[in-house]
Amino acid sequence: MITDCYDIETEPIIHLKDFYGEQKHIVDKCLIIFSKEIHTHLLETYECEEIAQFTACNGNIPIYKMNYKGSDIAFYLTAIGSALASCLCYEANWLVGATKFVMFGSCGSLNREKTEGKFIIPTESYRGEGCSYYFAEPADYIEIRNSHKLAAIFDKMGVPYVLGKVWTTDSMIRETAGLVAKRKEEGCIAVEMEVAGVQSVCDFFHLELYDFLEAGDVLESSGYEVEGLHGANHNLGKLYIALETVLLV
Repeated sequence: MITDCYDIETEPIIHLKDFYGEQKHIVDKCLIIFSKEIHTHLLETYECEEIAQFTACNGNIPIYKMNYKGSDIAFYLTAIGSALASCLCYEANWLVGATKFVMFGSCGSLNREKTEGKFIIPTESYRGEGCSYYFAEPADYIEIRNSHKLAAIFDKMGVPYVLGKVWTTDSMIRETAGLVAKRKEEGCIAVEMEVAGVQSVCDFFHLELYDFLEAGDVLESSGYEVEGLHGANHNLGKLYIALETVLLV
C-alpha cells in the first residue's frame, strides 16, 4: 500500500548527482510559476538569464534568473501535479542552490463565502495524492509550515487573505460530490493539485516553502462554476505579490 512507501531506513539508489553532477549554488530564492502568461510576462519585462535546465526525454525546462529591486531571484514554469511539481522543486534546489521557494497558483474554492475576494494561505493539506507518502510519514494531512509567516508578510503588505485547510488531489475529474462533502466537513476551503507533495519534499530536504492560492472555479453541491478560472490562473497582480514576498522571506 502507498502508506508503506516512507522508507528512511535504506538509501536511495538514484541521486540527482547521477544526472546533473555536483550541486550548484547560484541563487537562494526561487518562484514556482504555473501560468505560461505570467512566465512570458517576466521574460518580456525583465532582463532574464537562463542559469540551468531541467532535462528530460520529453523536453527540457529552463530555469531563469532575474533581478527584482536589487535581489536575484530564480524562476521556472513548473509542471502541474504533485509528483512533477515536487520533483522539479528539489531539482531546482540542486541545480541553482535555491532554498526558499514561493509557489502561487490557482485552486477550486470549496467555501465561496470564505475565499471570495481573498487569497488563500494553506495551513494544512489533505494528502489525496501519491508523492507525499514517499517523503513524509503516513497521515491524512500535512502541515504547511510557513503559513503563519506568510500571513504576517501579507499583513505587512496589506494583502487580503484567509488561512485554512486545503485538499491536494491527483485527479480533478474524480472530485466527486461525496469526496467534496468529506473535505468540506473536515474544514477544507479549497482544492488544488500540488501543495501536499511540494511541502513534503521541502520538509524532507530542509527547504522553505511559502505557498498561496487564488480561487478561480467553485465546487458546490449545486454544480461547478468555472468562469473565474482563467483570471485566477494568469493574474499579474498575484505575480507582484509573490515578488514582494520573495524579498521578505
